Amino acid sequence: MTEASVPEPVEGLRDEPFEPEVLQSDLVYKGRVWDVRSDRVAYGDGEITREYVAHTGAVAVLALDDAGRVLLIQQYRHPIRHRDWELPAGLLDIEGEDPLIAAQRELAEETDFVARDWRLLTSSWTTPGGNSELIRIYLATGIEAAPETYEREGEEADIRMEWVPLSDAVDAVLDGRLRNGILTIGVLASERTLRQ
Repeated sequence: MTEASVPEPVEGLRDEPFEPEVLQSDLVYKGRVWDVRSDRVAYGDGEITREYVAHTGAVAVLALDDAGRVLLIQQYRHPIRHRDWELPAGLLDIEGEDPLIAAQRELAEETDFVARDWRLLTSSWTTPGGNSELIRIYLATGIEAAPETYEREGEEADIRMEWVPLSDAVDAVLDGRLRNGILTIGVLASERTLRQ
């Protein structure tokens, strides 16, 4: 590729809010964690109907130690029938809770670690064609053992933790060995951020 053929970055490239009129919105299923809705929407010259998961939102934590290793957790995920590697994460299921406080809580509850320094790394709609989940991914550094440990239940009782060099995690993502979307976004965003 010649220097002349490198495309220029698109200025102002960003997602745009767009709110067509919702003609009808029905609760199809009331779940323990989230709900399924069906919306009839005025769109263009007609109407469309879309079913989706109404999601509370979530947070995830890319915990990075002083040796440049990222803390990964592995747990069973029933829909995919895998024990996949992930970042510590959790739902925004406490009304009015600040996402940063939720991220700090989730790191401690899932891993028994806390962090001194926090910053928002990035955010992403996980599956915008099927749910309304927005996840915020935080970079946590200054890692140390939590003052207390937590009792875990269900899938969380089976969590396996591993400190992995960030470069190894990036390689595993790019090789297709790690396929969790939130982990992928967090690992690649952190590598790019730390390179700058």
